[in-house]
Amino acid sequence: MIEVTSFRGEKVAVLGLARSGAAAAEALQRGGAKVMAWDDAAAKRDAAAAAGLPLVDLGKSDWRDVRALVISPGIPHTHPAPHTAAAQARAAGAEIIGDIELLARSCPKARYVGITGTNGKSTTTALLGHILAASGNKVAVGGNLGTPALALPALGADGIYVLEMSSYQLELTHRATFDVAVLLNVTPDHLDRHGGMAGYVEAKQRIFARQVKPQSAIIGIDDEISRDVLIHQAATGEQNVIKISGASRAMGGVYAADGKLIDDFDGNEEPVLDLRRVPRLPGRHNGQNAAAAYAAARALGVPSAKIVAAIKSFPGLAHRQELVATIDGVTYVNDSKATNADAVANALACYDAIYWIAGGVAKEGGIASLAPLFPRLRHAFLIGKASEEFAATLTGKVPVTRSGDLATAVAAASEIARRDGVAGAVVLLSPAGASFDQFANFEERGDGFRRLVEQLPGARR
Repeated sequence: MIEVTSFRGEKVAVLGLARSGAAAAEALQRGGAKVMAWDDAAAKRDAAAAAGLPLVDLGKSDWRDVRALVISPGIPHTHPAPHTAAAQARAAGAEIIGDIELLARSCPKARYVGITGTNGKSTTTALLGHILAASGNKVAVGGNLGTPALALPALGADGIYVLEMSSYQLELTHRATFDVAVLLNVTPDHLDRHGGMAGYVEAKQRIFARQVKPQSAIIGIDDEISRDVLIHQAATGEQNVIKISGASRAMGGVYAADGKLIDDFDGNEEPVLDLRRVPRLPGRHNGQNAAAAYAAARALGVPSAKIVAAIKSFPGLAHRQELVATIDGVTYVNDSKATNADAVANALACYDAIYWIAGGVAKEGGIASLAPLFPRLRHAFLIGKASEEFAATLTGKVPVTRSGDLATAVAAASEIARRDGVAGAVVLLSPAGASFDQFANFEERGDGFRRLVEQLPGARR
């Protein structure tokens, strides 16, 4: 746990007391700040009180002497409408920041890597952390992925923080600077929280703020928006700009082509790894993820041979095309993190005979964009609130079963896949929707899928 001492003796409000907010409140309290903690959910307040955090209703507080509001990323502070406490804090001139900002101020000597993108950032973050640890570096991995930033260990000049950064978190960083900043891709997402696409792109670009050479900006070139960002960053001349791709040549950078990872840092276009022999990183999108992690590790001074060896030993990441089991010739894959169509497209492109479990709370646009991949689907099993919307898109193109819940879908998909006996059959949970209609989060949904598969006839106990 980090001790945040930069607000010692001063009032700091903390809004939102889930994992990151509770860790921030505790870190501030340990550092001597006068913490005013609040969550709109009674259960979170009760847990905070039991942990010894002082509760103050921030919507009814006097903000005149409050130095800062530390707000959890999920709580709006601008669009579509600011939380009452955020509006009051801004009117009073209090700084509105997040836990990543507090980490950077508390451990200024460490090096920082930030990774963002609409899709792929969790896998890339975990992969880079694995590479750096396997190469003998002192590293801590967290942020939007897993461990909250202020629950990580304190690192000095010999340490590297590898942080997954959401657009929400980037909006709350004002001084933090990344030694290596990675932007994988940008497609429409969270537009209501950023006031539209322009605001979303602006939030993503904040990952490059305050960088100066020799700090590095690693940017994907596989979508138009990211290419525009790359052109903009290169024109500033402020940092080293490195291209990455999972689909085409990225001159002077790193890219995947014909299943090979190509290193062109030195202009030699050297094939360094056959990605087809890395089963935990399937598909073109993971080619981009591997290219990004490789480029970031090289920018941090890790030798190529050590990077390649570490990629080969990467164990994969739960809920991101996680291989759960193969039973009677049918493979079961947990891709619960795929909550939008772009993420699902990456998974569907990896397999040829898919028994697809999808549904939940649909994102804007639904699954219509996946139509070119429908020929890969043998059958769709729909769950949750999106069932009727998805069925309307699929009917007449793909056999559809309205399963309702995950347990029913897994049982039906397993039965039909075994009965069909198609070579390469995959039961794929890749929902194309948020989880909160039936589950607390995507992790709970993916864990449930894993348990259900492990209980199927023929599964190893």
